Amino acid sequence: MTRHIPRIAKPACTIAALLLLTACSTSPTGRSQMVLRSDDALAAEAAQQFAEMRASIPLATDRATIDYIHCVATAVVDVLEPQYRDLDWDMAIFDIDAVNAFAMPGGKIGVMTGILKAAQNQDELAAVLGHEIAHVTARHSNERASRSPVAGVGIQVAAVLLGAGNQGATYTAYEALNQGAALGIMLPFNRTQESEADVIGLEFMARAGFDPRQSVPLWQNMAEVAGGDEPAEFLSTHPSSEKRIDALVSQFGKTLVLYNEAQSEGRKPDCGAPPVLPEKSAKKK
Repeated sequence: MTRHIPRIAKPACTIAALLLLTACSTSPTGRSQMVLRSDDALAAEAAQQFAEMRASIPLATDRATIDYIHCVATAVVDVLEPQYRDLDWDMAIFDIDAVNAFAMPGGKIGVMTGILKAAQNQDELAAVLGHEIAHVTARHSNERASRSPVAGVGIQVAAVLLGAGNQGATYTAYEALNQGAALGIMLPFNRTQESEADVIGLEFMARAGFDPRQSVPLWQNMAEVAGGDEPAEFLSTHPSSEKRIDALVSQFGKTLVLYNEAQSEGRKPDCGAPPVLPEKSAKKK
């Protein structure tokens, strides 16, 4: 992703920073952000919560599934800017039916095997992982934690397990809490952050050599998996599927150029066909 030169902060952000003795930063798309927490502190908190998830939620054991998801994730991480590419990235693949994935500060990626019901080829999976990794590079967890004194870095974890955006997660709040995955008050990202992650993630996948046009069938699949029960846009932190797709298509003029450049430079990921999930992965745990 092209590095953006920070511009002078917007007046409102500047005033707030002076009043709260916090820091203003600029997101990769040029949006002003307010950040309070240090990245190191968030990374440490993420590492603890990630370890607890790995210890309490069933992990995938199917080698084909693990290798396939790891291949796609590695290709996306390899095109990040050095400060993020060089993190000690750690991935866990959870053998549960939730149709989702997440990434956390410090380089933690969690993928639920249920995501393969919607991400039906390597390009669609790259769209998912590019989006989730974009939340990290755009420092969305830091921004969100800075807005709420009671919310920590792991807030996306519960949203994933509880079906944030109504995208097919099967765990109830009680089950998620019993799994030890939800600590404190857990809230999903807001629509601005989700839309920003879509744009940034599309660039990531294109630079890695994945076809950005495959982001459209991905979100069509997501809507189908949700069973047509998607809430009205104003009730959800996620943009509606229709508006999300329109926004993604509007980026194709730029991202197809990046994709073609990646292909010409030899970045042609070949992670194979998506694996057939074991029967147990299609059942609620």
